[in-house]
Amino acid sequence: MKTLTLYLIRHGQTEWNVQGLMQGWGDSPLTAQGIHAACLTGRALCDIPFAAAYSSCLPRTIATARHILHERAAHVPLFQHTGLNEQHFGDWEGRKVEDIRATAEFQQLVNAPAAYRAETNGGETWAQLAARAQAAINDIVRVHESGNLLIVSHGHTLRLLLALMQGATWQNHREAGRSETLHNTAINIVRYRAENDDSNGHFQVERVNDTAHLA
Repeated sequence: MKTLTLYLIRHGQTEWNVQGLMQGWGDSPLTAQGIHAACLTGRALCDIPFAAAYSSCLPRTIATARHILHERAAHVPLFQHTGLNEQHFGDWEGRKVEDIRATAEFQQLVNAPAAYRAETNGGETWAQLAARAQAAINDIVRVHESGNLLIVSHGHTLRLLLALMQGATWQNHREAGRSETLHNTAINIVRYRAENDDSNGHFQVERVNDTAHLA
């Protein structure tokens, strides 16, 4: 029996978060608050013996993971996986959310994933994000037989993954009750179990959006 515990964390607050800018494959530094929150998350998880840590390839998740690991960073290997990157927003990257919120395509992005084609912005569809994010998680659980894994990723990516793990589809995952907006550095915990002859395994979401450690 393969048993893993995944600690899924959204990156700390960034400058673009504060400025209300679209931030997908674009990147901006963590704010002082973002760094502090990542350190608090590390303190909350200090008794968890991580076998390894994973982040996206974007600097804001790498920095968050390092702040969470802190003194353990020298002993816990930190790997990057492009599949954990945030959804790509194309021409919207770096633009103010309020400037595009009223457009039909933005409303499809946030309210109707099945209808969102990313045609005007040249970005990434929900189907594309789901395929690569699921592949990334499958890659990660394939490598490890047991233990705890720290995974630092992004708001859209993690919200989608957690919904999929609970039986939703990429088409309906943003319906009320199926998922929720994830807070920066909130703790989400998922158990993964697989029989020796079961290559798929089973994900059980045990905690979502826990921010008690940030109070």
